[in-house]
Amino acid sequence: MTCKETDKLWLAIAFVVSSVAIGCSPSSQASEAEANDAFIKVVNVEVAPVELSDFTAYIRLTGEVEAMNDVVVSAEESGVVEQLFVDKGQYVREGSPIAKIRDRVLRAQVEEAAAAAELARERYERQRKLWEEEQIGSEITYLEAKYQAELQAARHELLQARLERTTIRSPIAGVFDDRYVDVGEMVAPGGQVARIVAVDRVKVTGGVAERFAAAVHPGDSAVISFDVLGDQTVTGLIGFVGSAVDPRNRTFPIEVVIANPGRVIKPQMVANVLIANSRLEDVMVIPQSAIGRTEDGYQVFVVEEAGEGLAAKAQLIRLGPSYENLVVVEEGLNVGDQLIVRGQQLVEAGDRVRIVSQASAEDQATR
Repeated sequence: MTCKETDKLWLAIAFVVSSVAIGCSPSSQASEAEANDAFIKVVNVEVAPVELSDFTAYIRLTGEVEAMNDVVVSAEESGVVEQLFVDKGQYVREGSPIAKIRDRVLRAQVEEAAAAAELARERYERQRKLWEEEQIGSEITYLEAKYQAELQAARHELLQARLERTTIRSPIAGVFDDRYVDVGEMVAPGGQVARIVAVDRVKVTGGVAERFAAAVHPGDSAVISFDVLGDQTVTGLIGFVGSAVDPRNRTFPIEVVIANPGRVIKPQMVANVLIANSRLEDVMVIPQSAIGRTEDGYQVFVVEEAGEGLAAKAQLIRLGPSYENLVVVEEGLNVGDQLIVRGQQLVEAGDRVRIVSQASAEDQATR
């Protein structure tokens, strides 16, 4: 081997050695570590702090609106309808006239009876004075005059009452909802004349599941809403609770009385009813969507510090009452814990996490 070839060989060996040395240098090892770190999974999550708040669970049911009073007014005397005083849709007060039956014949009978009653009264007064003051006549004549006076007075009173009944009046205050006769039409006693509906107050009827029997009482408050009226709600009181359960659907009936000052709530409307079932103060409330189910029970994830970053920690919890997407946590969490409320399906215990948003538990429950 010539000297020139020997020099080339040593140069090649030196190049290889230097390359290996460079590959094993500290800077190369650091670059490799950074590359490994880049492959560590970091999950973006949203958290909500665990806080104390008041909690109310409700019984929810669907009901139907009924009028407090829905009355069909009937005629008490026979005759031809002579006049109608009210149109459909008008509000009438209790005792207001709504129709008039022709009364010429009956009025003449009343006048005749009034004259006969006055004549009988005068005869009785004469007989009374003769018998009681002057002892003239007989007691039988006196008693007969007294009887005739009372009889004619009663006959006059009866006919007068019949005359008054030819004016048909509303028995309640309410809306003149319908009429069943027209002017000139003949009506008989008991014949339907009109329908009056009282809607200043209405009642909502519905059925409560039998498991809530111990939680519902007369006088309890209820919140009523109507899909057709938007966000409007009305608070009323339970006026009636049924004593028996309907075997067909295992519910018992209730009635909730509510005010209806604008008369915008109509009979037969569908109502949504909320009745408070339980009320708790200063309890931990979280969204049910944050909870998972494992073999060991119910579980949530909270965020804790892990070295220079954050990690997900699995926490078993014990649940209390719930309503919609909110549930009371009786054990397993502490006030101030950062509860993962979004992204919890993507993490496992110990996973690195990054908090990208923060909200309250109540806000999360409404999403």
